[in-house]
Amino acid sequence: MKFVITISQDEDGIYIAECPAIPGCVSQGATEQEAEKNIQDAIKECLTVRAEKGMPLTVATRQIEVLA
Repeated sequence: MKFVITISQDEDGIYIAECPAIPGCVSQGATEQEAEKNIQDAIKECLTVRAEKGMPLTVATRQIEVLA
């Protein structure tokens, strides 16, 4: 499966990775590469837990345009 992730840097310099399609699926790392690797592991774990609990594996995400 392929997922879109976001990676941002917090005020302490830690990189935070999130998977918007899986609510609560977040990880971190000292570098962007580490955060990306860690979110891959987190996605696997989140999918396992959601499947065990009978929850939908993902939620719908959409891209919208906002004029500023």
